Amino acid sequence: MDMGLIMTARSKEQENTDYLPLEEHGLNTGIEISDGNGSIKSPFQAKVWIHNGNKKKWSGVIHVELPFNKINPRFFLPAFMYGRNRGQCPQNVPNEFPRMREELKRPSSPWWMVRGDRLSHPTALVYDNDKIYGVCGSPYFVRSKGIKQQWMPDMEGEFYQYAGFTCSLSKGTVGYTLGYENAPWLFIQSHDVRERAPLSDNCFELEPGETVDFTLDLFEFDAETELDVNAVIEEVYYRYHQNPREASDVSTTVADLAQAIFQDAWLQEELNYSGQVFEDKNTGGYRYNKIISISWTNGLSAAAPMLMAALRLGNESMRQQALSCITNIVEHSLNPASGLPYEAYSDGKWSINGWWFDGMHTPGHSSYLTGQAMFYILKAYDYELRFKNCSHRDWMDFVKAVLMKVEKTKNTDGEYPFIMSEKTGAGIEYDAFSGTWCMAALAYYCWLTGDRSHLESLEISERHYYEAYIKCMECYGAPLDTDKATDSEGILAYIKAVRFLHALTGDKKYLEHMKDAICYEFSFKFCYNSPVKVPPLSRIGWSSCGGSVTSIANPHIHPMSSNLVDELLYFTENCEDKYVHDRMMDTVRWGCQSYNTYDNEFDYGKKGWMSERFCHSEGLVTEKYSDGTLASTWFCLMPWAGGSVLDGLAGDYWDSYQRNLKSNK
Repeated sequence: MDMGLIMTARSKEQENTDYLPLEEHGLNTGIEISDGNGSIKSPFQAKVWIHNGNKKKWSGVIHVELPFNKINPRFFLPAFMYGRNRGQCPQNVPNEFPRMREELKRPSSPWWMVRGDRLSHPTALVYDNDKIYGVCGSPYFVRSKGIKQQWMPDMEGEFYQYAGFTCSLSKGTVGYTLGYENAPWLFIQSHDVRERAPLSDNCFELEPGETVDFTLDLFEFDAETELDVNAVIEEVYYRYHQNPREASDVSTTVADLAQAIFQDAWLQEELNYSGQVFEDKNTGGYRYNKIISISWTNGLSAAAPMLMAALRLGNESMRQQALSCITNIVEHSLNPASGLPYEAYSDGKWSINGWWFDGMHTPGHSSYLTGQAMFYILKAYDYELRFKNCSHRDWMDFVKAVLMKVEKTKNTDGEYPFIMSEKTGAGIEYDAFSGTWCMAALAYYCWLTGDRSHLESLEISERHYYEAYIKCMECYGAPLDTDKATDSEGILAYIKAVRFLHALTGDKKYLEHMKDAICYEFSFKFCYNSPVKVPPLSRIGWSSCGGSVTSIANPHIHPMSSNLVDELLYFTENCEDKYVHDRMMDTVRWGCQSYNTYDNEFDYGKKGWMSERFCHSEGLVTEKYSDGTLASTWFCLMPWAGGSVLDGLAGDYWDSYQRNLKSNK
């Protein structure tokens, strides 16, 4: 029994790119299905061996495909492909990212091949006709005692070669490769898309007479919805999980990050934090890329976590700094014509023209920044009340007025707009997940104030977002710089919203919806430590496990998901769930090892400096050292990045952590 597995290969010596039967390459093969029934807990175990019967070395890529009865497939390659990556939508947009269509028309293709580390979990799955099919195999091979074999977390060996994963709409297959290709294109970033490269360092080699054997987990089981892929991802997590490296503890991390942002990123004249801070080699000082906004990449996404850290650390100067940023935004950002806050500030003027403006299709206020800013003002209000018994009523009045304005813009589905008019505040563009930040802010407001008058409206919105986005495992349209690519950012707001809806109602369905949304976010979160090959991450031994890929368009790991720790803690306190707890701990540990624990640890900056970009694969590797060689991170301090970690560690989790420290003593 071989389940109809298709075995082909492409040789380095071929003049064309065709994959041919193995026997045409002089390769012999055998397949044995030894165990399992295809279920989540007991997949088929396909043991495969390949022998080079040639008298010379063979070099190329070997492709193993699992076919299925194609009707209307939706593919799930975690952190790379969700459904068809919206290939059904117009694609003549500035930002290119991998999409799937029946036709080959860049950036769409009816098939894809990618290197294994482009996926957060080493599995390629498809949902079609109420079934899920899938392939799972090691993301790379090692050489141990001279033998090439698939890596597993508990084995020793020298890195040998990446494997790859594939999906094909045209053939109806998901697959696995020895060696790899990035085809038909390699996406470095949305404006750097490269043609399929000739076979070179990406080849798997077999010496004359050499045999390689490997095992694949094969899934085939009945499924109710796309959400059932999450159970497979959970199984894969435990099969391949590695802990992030140990670099710092929670208390030290909070102190280091907060002190660096406090000292090195504050702009007193603007009463805000700089978007990026660079070392100036010529002067020995700093250069600032201010890009001031009210949230997202600046502003309240840094200020509110800095306030939380200041309150935890008892640092009054740090607290006053954060308070001045929050107060300045509350008092001066409002656009009186729309009743909504302007999102950007430059040269003494508030406007909607943030750094993202020219990448948009419709000018106006963003629900993403508006909702997120209101949420963080509420969080600052909450913590000031808790720690200082200080009630900032002007903050609450500001938030209420903005939220009531936004509430009137929802469409008949209960969805918040993506863009709102600068002139009137009316909703002018929808079809995006970004408005869940407005839902999260209103749910938080209702919980803080006890005002339940908006509960029915919130429940309608939540139901819409769950049915239209979460159940399909395809949340798009949160960050403003991706042309509504499927992403992992907007889901953070939805999870925060349903947390407060559960706290308000006690309805268990919100815990169920919360779990589905959490699992969607986990699909972007690495389960193992990818063998990064580009410094400084390669030199440091930096860990990818616990970090989440931002989107299918921006294929790097960034720290925004670190702001979810409190919500994960809330869920585990209301549901005994080992999986969520374990991945929460990955998230905590990832944040504690992704910043400079000493000066220049990441080849730039001072202790406590942290950037947003961690390039675990070939994606977004564009930064360069002074000698022109590539670097796997940005060389700058970014307060929102450190703020995301502070948000997760200086919240309710801090109390849990400190209690555990005392009990362990």
